[in-house]
Amino acid sequence: MLVLEFKAYGKALQFNAIDEAIRITQFIRNKALRLWMDGKAKSCFDLNKYCAVLAKEFDFANKLNSMARQSAAERVWSAITRFYDNCKKQIPGKKGFPQFQKDCRSVEYKTSGWRLADDRKSITFTDKCGIGKLRLKGTRDLHFYQPSQVKRVRLVRSADGYYVQFCVSVDRSESVEPSGTAIGLDVGLNDFYTDSNNQTVDNPRFLRKGERRLKMAQKRVSKRVKGSNNRRKARQVLGKRHLKISRQRKDHAVKLARCVITSNDVVAYEDLRIKNMVRNHCLAKSINDASWYQFRVWLEYFGKVFGKITIAVPAAGTSQECPKCHAIVKKSLSTRTHACQCGCVLPRDYASAQIILRRGLSTVGHTGTFGLEPSNAWGEDTSTHTGATLLEQVTS
Repeated sequence: MLVLEFKAYGKALQFNAIDEAIRITQFIRNKALRLWMDGKAKSCFDLNKYCAVLAKEFDFANKLNSMARQSAAERVWSAITRFYDNCKKQIPGKKGFPQFQKDCRSVEYKTSGWRLADDRKSITFTDKCGIGKLRLKGTRDLHFYQPSQVKRVRLVRSADGYYVQFCVSVDRSESVEPSGTAIGLDVGLNDFYTDSNNQTVDNPRFLRKGERRLKMAQKRVSKRVKGSNNRRKARQVLGKRHLKISRQRKDHAVKLARCVITSNDVVAYEDLRIKNMVRNHCLAKSINDASWYQFRVWLEYFGKVFGKITIAVPAAGTSQECPKCHAIVKKSLSTRTHACQCGCVLPRDYASAQIILRRGLSTVGHTGTFGLEPSNAWGEDTSTHTGATLLEQVTS
């Protein structure tokens, strides 16, 4: 499934209609959640039937397309299912009980309620909300895909305008020449990552660089009177500042992950629990600014696209083990050099990257040094955890 995003252009009345559709979506979602909390809904089918009841009871709810109402109910059921799964898995901490939504930002249509123009440069929404025809502007070409391949269309309200997202049902796959190399990655704060070849990538620190402008924008919001137009404008400026940082992080993660995957046949990295790591309040801002998890997600995605192997290695002890004699050398976080009694003296991150690579290759089917046949290296879909065969991994 590919998600193609385009900027939407229209009149102020059309954007007001989009806001109205988003408010209806939020209303239906919260009503469906209340029905489940009262014990009157046992499945997603019950919530879908309740959408028709709401459309008859409330005239404004009937303005929204029927499949868009069902999509709002499906969002609720996905949150409920995730909550049940977390309870069954007995994950520590909060289980993610579904909450009522206060600030919805999108409305999702399925296969009806919209019509794409023949030139693929505009889209018309045909429900009773009155959105009408919106012009599209983007870098992707929708002519490569048939209208039947578009399974969902989302209208998203962002800080810098409105966007139309097309969810296209297509399996993306690309091929590159095998490089015959394997690499281990150790992420950090001084450098974004250090690999097993002692190559480093600088940490961009987008939040730190833009923090001054964020503080100025936040001060302007605080000084404005609540409910005034000046406060609304100041909030919009603040939202654009945050949106720029978010896009910078994503762009950095996508380009770097693609470069790593296309340059190597096997990539091993740490299976970090970011949620637990940010409990350290001294490092929480820097850890979130580094955006390690987003980088991992794109590594696994491009691993599937290019048919490369990605291996998630348990992070416990990777920075304490000696890569030469495998002895445990205890050291604090401030100690940046690994020095062992066997005479091995290496930078801490470089030594850790070597351990990560060794543990990744020691999984079943990769015992010993790296020597993969193409038949074993291609066709893997997701990251493999240490101790599991490559054939046991599930498709993301």
